[in-house]
Amino acid sequence: MIGDFKRYDMTRRPNRQWHILRPITWLLSYPDCIMHKARINKDGIPADLKPPYFLLCNHNSFLDFKVMTKAVFPHRANYVVAIDGFLGRGWLLRAVGCICNRKFVRSFNLVINMMKAKDNGDIVALFPEARYSLCGTTAIIPPSLGKMVKKMNIPLVVLLMHGHHINSPFWNTGNRKVKPVESEMKLICTVSDVQKLSVEEINEKITLAFQYDEYAWQKERGIRIKSKKRAEGLHKVLYQCPACKAEYRMSSCGILLRCDACGKEWEMSELGELSALSGDTEFSHIPDWYEWERGNVREEVAEGKYSWTCEKVRVESLPNDKKFIVFPNRAKLTHGMDGFSLSGSYNGEDYDIHWPVAGMHACHIEYDYFGRGDCVDLNTNDDTFYLFPEEGDFAVTKISLAAEELYKKRTV
Repeated sequence: MIGDFKRYDMTRRPNRQWHILRPITWLLSYPDCIMHKARINKDGIPADLKPPYFLLCNHNSFLDFKVMTKAVFPHRANYVVAIDGFLGRGWLLRAVGCICNRKFVRSFNLVINMMKAKDNGDIVALFPEARYSLCGTTAIIPPSLGKMVKKMNIPLVVLLMHGHHINSPFWNTGNRKVKPVESEMKLICTVSDVQKLSVEEINEKITLAFQYDEYAWQKERGIRIKSKKRAEGLHKVLYQCPACKAEYRMSSCGILLRCDACGKEWEMSELGELSALSGDTEFSHIPDWYEWERGNVREEVAEGKYSWTCEKVRVESLPNDKKFIVFPNRAKLTHGMDGFSLSGSYNGEDYDIHWPVAGMHACHIEYDYFGRGDCVDLNTNDDTFYLFPEEGDFAVTKISLAAEELYKKRTV
């Protein structure tokens, strides 16, 4: 551990949602659900299904929590929430049943807390992607999820939500007033299924149930985004030019995406499609561009060439739910074929932390986090580090893709 800080007590067992707060959660959720005309299809839910059950939800924006609250009405639930969600309001989140967790670490206490919530007879809700989708498509699902389903030994339900990324994309959050938004709630495993299926078979069912593409959904529904700034921030995700192959030279303004290396520009339509202003349109579908970038990263990883280092990284630590601790000294962050390494000093003591590839199936990133810049979020069981590179060329999206592809290569 770095520094003599009080750490959040992950051994604290979850509260059942206070009855007095249940109407408040509904009141906080329903106005946005009404504003966006949220439609929830429950044809895949048996009429006699009652808690406890394990609820898995896809994750695209804060609207997810509100639609989920409507979907489970009138029952109460315990929700797994990252520690930054507890910041400054931990008491309230505990009162409404939230379970604190640090992202992308193996936590025995999380398992215990989820089991405790299940034993209370309530819904246990989890966003297994553990972050907002970068471009409105399925993020990596942890391979350990099937084991957790087996351990819970209760029905498994999936809530798949559509339109939330289009309304508030991770690369440009806000409210684009998309309506209607739609969701499907389905029972994908009964208790009998959970008991007889293998972990691998359960993971396959989850993966199949979690397939979604927000931009395809938008086009199919004919939902138009008329904002004159609808492309701003898209370069955070589409960081490599498909025309000249330059990395880290993309920019965006208004409805345009531009490569500052070769000058090529693309326009984003009201239906979320891209078209080149000159020459061929390499990718009209945003997720196709993103997957092309992934393929390029995968090639670097396969050839053993992937490596990134920043000698000057600002470190902000979140040891508890009270406040960030900004380290006065800059640190060095390296990401390569053997994982992440962070080295520096705090209060005269050196530290060196390593996150091996085998222990991280993905990593969490943020775009312009609270106006402080793009960052990589790495966790231990005792601390959360928000790492802001301050020099050199980089794209946190590429770092995220590399973490996923390194894990895939390591576990093949």
